[in-house]
Amino acid sequence: KELHGIFPWLVESIFGSLDGIIVGWNLRCLQGKTNPAEYPVALDFLHPSGPMMKLVYKLQAEEYRYDFPVSYLPGPVKASIQEQVLPECSLYHNKVQFPSSGGLGLNLALNPFEYYMFYFAISLITQRNAAVNHHVSPSNSAYFILVDTYLRCFLPTEGNVLPPPYSNPGGAIPSPTPRSPPVPFTSYGMHHTSLLKRHIAHQPSVNADPASQEIWRSETLLQIFVEMWLHHYSLEMYQKMQSPHVKLEVLHYRLSISSKHHGSPAQSSYQALHAYQESFKPTEEHVLVVRLLVKHLHAFSNSLKPEPLSPSAHSHTASPLEEFKRVVIPRFVQEKLYIFLQHCFGHWPLDASFRAVLEMWLSYLQPWRYAPEKPPQSAESLPRSVSEKWAAFIQENLLMYTKLFVGFLNRALRTDLVSPKHALMVFRVAKVFAQPNLAEMIQKGEQLFLEPELVIPHRQHRLFMSPTLGGSFLSSWPPTITDASFKVKSHVYSLEGQDFQYKQMFGTEVRNLVLKLAQLICQAQQTAKSISDHSAETTASQSFFSWLRFTPSETNGSYTGNDLDEIGQDSIRKTDEYLEKALEYLCQIFKLSEAQLNQMMMKCGTAQDENGKKQLPDCIESEDGLILTPLGRYQIINGLRRFEVQYQGDTELQPIRSYENTTLVRLLFRLSSALNERFADQMEALCSREDFVGRLCRYHLTNPHLLQKVRYSPVVRERTRQNCSPRISLRFLASYRTLISLLLLYFIASWFYIGPVGCTFIILVAYFLYAVIMTFFFEGWKPHEH
Repeated sequence: KELHGIFPWLVESIFGSLDGIIVGWNLRCLQGKTNPAEYPVALDFLHPSGPMMKLVYKLQAEEYRYDFPVSYLPGPVKASIQEQVLPECSLYHNKVQFPSSGGLGLNLALNPFEYYMFYFAISLITQRNAAVNHHVSPSNSAYFILVDTYLRCFLPTEGNVLPPPYSNPGGAIPSPTPRSPPVPFTSYGMHHTSLLKRHIAHQPSVNADPASQEIWRSETLLQIFVEMWLHHYSLEMYQKMQSPHVKLEVLHYRLSISSKHHGSPAQSSYQALHAYQESFKPTEEHVLVVRLLVKHLHAFSNSLKPEPLSPSAHSHTASPLEEFKRVVIPRFVQEKLYIFLQHCFGHWPLDASFRAVLEMWLSYLQPWRYAPEKPPQSAESLPRSVSEKWAAFIQENLLMYTKLFVGFLNRALRTDLVSPKHALMVFRVAKVFAQPNLAEMIQKGEQLFLEPELVIPHRQHRLFMSPTLGGSFLSSWPPTITDASFKVKSHVYSLEGQDFQYKQMFGTEVRNLVLKLAQLICQAQQTAKSISDHSAETTASQSFFSWLRFTPSETNGSYTGNDLDEIGQDSIRKTDEYLEKALEYLCQIFKLSEAQLNQMMMKCGTAQDENGKKQLPDCIESEDGLILTPLGRYQIINGLRRFEVQYQGDTELQPIRSYENTTLVRLLFRLSSALNERFADQMEALCSREDFVGRLCRYHLTNPHLLQKVRYSPVVRERTRQNCSPRISLRFLASYRTLISLLLLYFIASWFYIGPVGCTFIILVAYFLYAVIMTFFFEGWKPHEH
């Protein structure tokens, strides 16, 4: 009795309060690296065979009940229960308790195991705003490890579920007893007595099979995880999931309530039911936990023993755990995971964090990765062909492959594929769908869905594959139907409704989207190549003579770049490899020909001008200068083309750089200004001469090609004309590189006993010869800034 009173407080102090005010132990942030002392203690305490779970089983034997507020359940479930309509999931049946006089709200009467798991699962949602250490991966947290431990214990891939540590070895832990609610509820279908519980009831507890006796823990654990983690979507979507006969029952119930209470209570609650919309933004950690659940369920389902040849033998030998493996994914996970993924695909930001959602989706699409048979190590370099035995899974999950693939295409078309993280995501999806035989099986599934119906009426579609009809997973469910076409139609209509307009993955519309994506991949490859070439040119220009300031260099860079510049050439190479492989895989999946690829390359805008540089963005020249067209804005936003932005003002008045000496810049500016003012007329006369001296002066004292580059406005054009007057510039002497170069040359000269005067003379002669050669051969080719 003392433990009974302490238990709710203990659970809340560990997992935190439902309103998020009490953080509890904050298992999501408990890491082995940051908390080496508390981390193993917490895991041992909460282990399935640890002290906490022993307490749960001890209270379970006494059949205690604990209240869990309905107001903290996922939004659609909460609204449905408040409407006095029970959800389809058997987890809520016979548990809703109405408040006594003066009570505040509805509660669920849960047994200790359910109460513990409810708090454990919902802490992932309620504590998501707590501070998380971003230096450690969420997969190393105590919460993540506990989820994996509970899944391995209660959903074992080998053997049976371990029996609980009984205080009395001969006793049995009873499963929850049905309790009738004080107010009648409208049920979602008929509540069949669980076949599992009938099996237990007709056997003595001493001789009961441990797997059949404790299978309710596995079912309860999975239902709680799915309800808490995959049930946060809009109420409209929740109502869309319900089957037609359920909607008819709800309508009859509301009409009876309306006639009994003159319409006012039912009308107000009906409006509240339809007006409710839940805002739910899953975190990356939440998605990682769901992916862990999906991977384990695939391994759990694939560990099913092969069926015996004799059907009669199967009926006598199949254990409840084996039956549970057979129906665990279609009954519990498929529908809610599909809606959860749709929500993520439509609402997740267009950034690299979408990788978590992507990998979770791809994990569900590839159950063969978690099958017992593994490919040989030597064959891992080659893609393994998808076996025909997975055709039934692909057909019964057709929308997971086709509709979500279209959703990914729409996301990829709006992302920057030059980014290596986005290029990797496109590569991952293309690689998965390009597995041999997979595209053919998806196409076959689409053909089965598009087959005309002859016998089966439309209204039966939702009744067949509704995963949660009836009570428990072993309730009497429809007989096996071998019609593959019917199974595919039932899957699609059960998830999307009768009025769903299916968009073929291998149809014309989606094929055009793929062609558009392939074109963007080509453009991104060209952009990455231009970035790589620019980086190579910049590196090559940093030669010894350039460092000595004997060659002209830009004082202000005109290249904006992107994240590839920060990562380096290695990532540029990886990005190009990802895009190239992704394009190759897309061509394999959709049978794109070389002619189509060549046509896309022509449309990529990769044509170069006569100087070998990229063309300017598409624009129109007007009186006020260049005006971008919509195509030009698209080219700039996606990094396909850019303007060569250069400083067009007075080079002497640029901000002082970090590699320049501030005092020398100001002194040399005053000196050069005095010289230019004193000898302005003489320099003008020299530059106007037509002989070699005039050419030499024009090359070194003016910048005649600056005017040709300016096409913007008359004001800029006039300022540039003023800056093109002949003048002397001494600012280059203020550069630390120039000063170090001179000191180095003087040191070399003194080593050879030349002396400072002789060294200065050699430098002047060498520079004069360089100036004469450049003037004679390349006048106007590359004007010197000095």
